[in-house]
Formats: sequence, C-alpha cells, structure tokens
Amino acid sequence: MTAVFALATSILYGLADFGGGVLSRRTPALTVVVLSQIAATVVLGAVVVATGAWSEAGPLLWFAVAAGVAGPVAMICFYSALARGPMGVVSPLASLAVLVPFGVGLAAYGERPGPVQYAGGVVALTGVVLASGPVRGAPVARRTLMLTLGAAAGFGAVFAFIAEASTTVTGLFLALFVQRAVNVAVGGAALYAAVRRGGAALPEGGWGTIRAAAPGLVFVGLADVAANGTYAIAAQHGPMTLAAVLSSLYPVVTALAARGVLREKLRGIQAAGAGLALAGTVLLASG
Repeated sequence: MTAVFALATSILYGLADFGGGVLSRRTPALTVVVLSQIAATVVLGAVVVATGAWSEAGPLLWFAVAAGVAGPVAMICFYSALARGPMGVVSPLASLAVLVPFGVGLAAYGERPGPVQYAGGVVALTGVVLASGPVRGAPVARRTLMLTLGAAAGFGAVFAFIAEASTTVTGLFLALFVQRAVNVAVGGAALYAAVRRGGAALPEGGWGTIRAAAPGLVFVGLADVAANGTYAIAAQHGPMTLAAVLSSLYPVVTALAARGVLREKLRGIQAAGAGLALAGTVLLASG
C-alpha cells in the first residue's frame, strides 16, 4: 500500500508542477499559487462540512499549520530560484526535499531500509536528476543555490509535518483544509508584499485571463492537495523512508508530461534517467 500511494503522490505532484508551470507562463507565479490554493481550500471546506471532520480537531492540527507555513515559503524560494538560475539545475536539486522525511524516518522511527532499498533509492534519485535535464556548465550563483536548498528544506518539511497531522481519514481531510487555509494566508501576504514592491498580481489580459485559466487553477490546487493526502496515507501505513523516496520521483512525471502535452523533446540523458527512476522504484518496492 505504501508504494502505491507514494507513487500516486509522485504522479499528482508531477502533474501539479507541470500545470503550475504552464499557467505561470501567462500569470504571475504567486498569483497561480494563491488562486489554486483558494480553489483547493473551498473544495476541502465542503468535504470537511460534509464528513463532520471538525470533530477531529486536536493538537495534531498544529502540524498542519506548520505545513501550511512551510509550503508557500518553499514555493516562493523555488520560483525565485527558477527565475535566477537554470531550471535543469534547480529542479533536481529541489528534489533533495526527500532527505528531510527520510531522515525523520531513520531518526524518529528507527526505520532501517535494507541494502536493496538503499540501492533502489540511490538509483531512483540519480534517475530523477538525469531526467530533469541537468545543464552542463550552467552558472549557479550562491544566492540561487541557497534559495533552491531552502525550497528543498521547505518541501521536505511539508512531507514530514503532514504525515503527523492526523491519524484518521476524516482527520486528514481537516488537516489538509487547515494546511490550505494557512497556505492562502501566507501566500496572500507574500503576494500583497510583492504588489507593494511594484510587482504584478494580474496577467496582461487581466481577469479575463484568470477566468480562462480557472479550470487549470482548480486542477493544480486539487492535484497538489491530493498529493499531500496520498503521501500522508503512504507514510502512515508503511516506512516513511520508502514513502519519501518514491514520492520524490515527481520531476520525472513533469518531464514526461511536458513531452506528451507540449511535445518537448526528451534528450537521451533524460530518457535514461526516466529508466533509472523506474528501475529504482522496482528495487524500492521489492526490497
């Protein structure tokens, strides 16, 4: 079950990143983040009311609040790094987020993956780096590197926090709702600050472009929140180390989506990376 839900997490995160990247070509990235999270919050609010999940409120929700703060901060760092440095370097480095929940699994839960799983993790992560399309000789400024590592730490913290935020399915609905509400508050504050500094909140087409992009924004928001949910289930029903590594394969999904939808050509090294990621996944699941 852990492998299935963790792989579902990678697929959902990969598709959400792809959708967010496409939308950000015409709409400011922070606006995409805030609007997509508002859509997810509305849907989750309806689910919470329908299921009576409010009854699950308790101290564990502070983990959801922490995840809600860490997520937008990580996203802001990630987009800033993408704006400053080569995507082929920034994207695979951001996947180092896996180290946070992997370390939590080792230190807090005493998990000890076997040799086959360690080998699978190395092979899979190598595949992620290659499939993301590393750029030879691309200059990476120190600030870009620090922003990327900050994004990785933030994304990893979200993984770790959301896995601790609930113990039941209805509790998970409530935790995801709280996380998204905090996402909107933090992201909205960042957007407001950006506008005060002279940044744009709306695309060139104004609200007409926003309305046209509404289905995509809803998809990105729901795919992202679904990914958090499937990861929480994966981490709660099996080794967090396994869930963390398998969930980190999303850059491969993003690259394949770009190939299938945008007809972007995969270089030989990217195709090889996708193959290695698949081989590593098999080793992880069988170890």
